[in-house]
Amino acid sequence: MATVLAKAEVAEEIPAYAARIEHVSKSFGSQLVLDDITLDVAPGEFVTLLGASGCGKSTLLNLVAGLDAPSGGAIATPGGRPALMFQEHALFPWLTAGKNIELALKLRGVARADRRTRAEELLELVRLAGAYDKRVHELSGGMRQRVALARALAQDSSLLLMDEPFAALDAITRDVLHDELTRIWASTSVSVLFVTHNVREAVRLAERVVLMSSRPGRVARSWDVGIPQPRRIEDAAVAELSVEITEELRKEIRRHGQH
Repeated sequence: MATVLAKAEVAEEIPAYAARIEHVSKSFGSQLVLDDITLDVAPGEFVTLLGASGCGKSTLLNLVAGLDAPSGGAIATPGGRPALMFQEHALFPWLTAGKNIELALKLRGVARADRRTRAEELLELVRLAGAYDKRVHELSGGMRQRVALARALAQDSSLLLMDEPFAALDAITRDVLHDELTRIWASTSVSVLFVTHNVREAVRLAERVVLMSSRPGRVARSWDVGIPQPRRIEDAAVAELSVEITEELRKEIRRHGQH
């Protein structure tokens, strides 16, 4: 009986969320950017934050990442510091693809003798096997984002924050990386909070889409995406839900007088 109780106690200690955002606000001077944001990301969940430019999506992501502090409310990430992937790859051009990943491993405290093996494993995970010695200028835009994703995964965080990481890529490369991200997410236990202004991308990737209003940013509505993976961006079900969400986004834009 004591053993059963011990197991129950351990189970209760497992966090019910990867990120918890409670009544968060953020001001810059007199400008209120975020107002009373409350949102949970469950363990292993893929959530997209969607909204018009300037609605505070990236600001919220930076708060969750710990790059800035909220003006009010609280944010908790029980699994430790999240990994963050930016729109720009932010790779160090004087390092090879493998050494860029190894730097993240070094900062995490991975032993020097183990770093190359782990870096090569991560490159293989993002389907860049053999690219360890490639310099940044030798990589295409899509390949650079794959290395950036591998470097983020090297941080071994339970929560991955992604700030429009595919926005600068052409449509075909972006579609390929959607497939790759979905595959990697499905094969790991990582939770993802993904910022985008692209409705189709949000529906293509996420289990849940959260729409933010603007001036200040608030949670306007959310949708559970019950479409089985793998999905294609041109799938009828993806298109149908995208039309519904787009109409709500347009209402928010009209409500706040944005153009």
